[in-house]
Amino acid sequence: MIQSEKKLAVARATPAIDERMLDYLTAMEKQVLWLSSWIVHNANHIRPKRDGLKVGGHQASSASSVSLMTALFLEILNPQDRVAVKPHASPAFHAIQYLLGNQTRERLEMFRALGGAQSYPSRTKDHDNVDFSTGSEGLGAGITIFAALAQEYVRAKSLVTVDKPPARMVAIMGDAEFDEGNVFEAMLEGWKHDVRNVWWIIDYNRQSLDRILDDELYNRIEGVFRSLGWNVQTLKYGRQLEQAFSRPGGAALRKWLDSCPNDVYSALVYASGASWRERLLADIGHARGLQGLLSNYDDESLAKLMTNLGGHDMGCLTEAFQSVEDDRPCCFIAYTIKGYGLPFAGHKENHSGLMTVDQIRTLQKSLNIPEGAEWEPFSALDKREAELREYIRTRPLATCGERDHVAPRTRISGQIQTPPGKRTSTQEAFGRILTEIPRSQPELAERIVTTSPDVMISTNLGGWVNRKHMFGTRPRGDVFKELGLPATQRSLVSPEGQHIELGIAESNLFLQLAALGLAGPIFGVELFPIGTIYDTFIARGLDALNYGCYQDARFILVGTPSGITLAPEGGAHQAITTPLIGIGQPQLLSFEPAYADELAAIMNWSIQQLHDKDGRSVYLRLSTRPVVQPEREMSDELREAILAGGYWLVPPHNGAQLAIVCCGSVATETIAAFEAIREETPEIGLAIVTSPDRLYAEWNAHDSEHGRRGAQTQIQKLLAPLSPDAQIVTVIDGHPLALSWVGSVRGHRVHPLGVTRFGQSGDIQDLYHEYRIDSDAIVESVARACLDVAGWQRSG
Repeated sequence: MIQSEKKLAVARATPAIDERMLDYLTAMEKQVLWLSSWIVHNANHIRPKRDGLKVGGHQASSASSVSLMTALFLEILNPQDRVAVKPHASPAFHAIQYLLGNQTRERLEMFRALGGAQSYPSRTKDHDNVDFSTGSEGLGAGITIFAALAQEYVRAKSLVTVDKPPARMVAIMGDAEFDEGNVFEAMLEGWKHDVRNVWWIIDYNRQSLDRILDDELYNRIEGVFRSLGWNVQTLKYGRQLEQAFSRPGGAALRKWLDSCPNDVYSALVYASGASWRERLLADIGHARGLQGLLSNYDDESLAKLMTNLGGHDMGCLTEAFQSVEDDRPCCFIAYTIKGYGLPFAGHKENHSGLMTVDQIRTLQKSLNIPEGAEWEPFSALDKREAELREYIRTRPLATCGERDHVAPRTRISGQIQTPPGKRTSTQEAFGRILTEIPRSQPELAERIVTTSPDVMISTNLGGWVNRKHMFGTRPRGDVFKELGLPATQRSLVSPEGQHIELGIAESNLFLQLAALGLAGPIFGVELFPIGTIYDTFIARGLDALNYGCYQDARFILVGTPSGITLAPEGGAHQAITTPLIGIGQPQLLSFEPAYADELAAIMNWSIQQLHDKDGRSVYLRLSTRPVVQPEREMSDELREAILAGGYWLVPPHNGAQLAIVCCGSVATETIAAFEAIREETPEIGLAIVTSPDRLYAEWNAHDSEHGRRGAQTQIQKLLAPLSPDAQIVTVIDGHPLALSWVGSVRGHRVHPLGVTRFGQSGDIQDLYHEYRIDSDAIVESVARACLDVAGWQRSG
């Protein structure tokens, strides 16, 4: 339903509007509509298809955004502004970049093909200026809030030049994206942090993939924004309709439009022609002046009038965008029509629709595009081509060149030292290592920024935050300290702080890490973001984690505590599948150290990974369980093995037929079992795996046809001393698949121990016994392995 919003009706005819500029934009809008439609048509109807599958491309969803994006990219945006484009508007985005000289015809011709323009805008796979990848609905909008917060962080610390205007973080989003809960989580977090310089432009076409949206959605959306302090502008009717409303009969026409159900409006858009007149006369033909008003229009011009919505009116759009005078978050609810300008505009099933060959030719003819000139960037512009080329040449986004920065490198010196202590947990060691960095490496410490979703203390960030304080643009003191009340944790908030404390929504954590992890290319500032989260709740934000990794944001994720080792907390907090997430997630290297010295080596290497051009993000799966630390020197050889993924704590004899491989917090039980077995089976070896992910990735690349090399991988080196018919027992507080694959390396039989059922409350001893990862279970598995070996020997 088109709701009335008289205060914000923006079709205000004013001398301030540059009519020449509007003429240029309107001409370019036609070119963008054509190119975006042709890109999709070429991919589906002209380019040969070897697999017989529909390519797709969302012509209708792209068309509804054409006017918005043309106004933004050609007139409103500055080079420093950053945009998350609605995923289904990808063809329009690529068409605009083509006109600006940032995209090639060859890649447009290969739209949705290998090496071509991507289905949805991608920072890493596209070759035009994509600021934020989009694809999973709602995340593109969310990251603009956290990018704005990251901008405030670097500006507050004068890490960027503050005498220049800040960037606007702009999201062009579909109305159906408000079905995604992360959108509201991000908005609330933005309100908490008083985030500025965010624009959300809603392509309000009132259609989703399968349905026409509820009539009352507008009221809900608008109310949420206002309640959180956003400046809301509703771009409802275009200038032609506003002028019609001022004539006799116009008030009745406005009232009818305001109350027209979305499905009726959409159907009339598609029916077009005489349907508008018939319906208006049937519903409000008796209203004074209405028939006279309608008599001024033939059927074609009446249909054009009735679809003159604010989101398709260049005067309305540019005036609204240019009217923003402050840095408050701003929402533009722009009424549009899905498929605007195309033959299936308004049809309820147009989401996946594609124009036929006849329909695309009709569109081509209506836009005066000569045959053979379909790919020409100015083919729809007749004799004004030279004039419009000059207009495009002078656009800010056409003259700025490469917009991503290369951040100056931070000096990283020396190794992070292992915290002292004979008995500690990896989670405790993490907190102590982080707290020590400001003393040993102050330059590095200044670029570390931590964040957590309301679990700062329980993930051992307390010491770091006590030293570095929490970040906020509005300073706030510690009332407990001021009143002399006892408290171990300080609560100072200031622009100098280096910890961003978030609400408990895990999706927000990963969006914040993604935004901070893109500070190098976006702001030209190298940061080392570290985020902590309860390991089991990684799954709650997995879509946003994947999103951050997909665009090559760099960060360290600390999942702690983990596994059923978090014994009394019960199954709801005990993560068992996260080792598999660590192995399976691209652009994320995962580690699960058993000891503090391993963690120190891994953290030092991880920071370097964030720093390196070809590096990746890192995930550390840590535990709260204190374990006895080994007394040893960290040699270069041991460090290299830890970083490669594993080492022999006790090497096996050559030709040994038994070995135990463990990972993480179960090292204590594994060592106890190993010592019990060793007297009778002295040749047995005990390996510690620090990263199933690193071991598997190297071996898989080596074993593939594309990656075969002469040198052995780390896992091949580890298993080399074992007999070909050796048996291996693997142990992990997580899913056994994380380690059981090692049997594929040399054909060894594996007896995998791990957790495959939901956990429950208990103590470590009871739970380890119940889920068969205690020392007794390890001994039993080794005994079975011995029987298998004996059986094979007898049969041999």
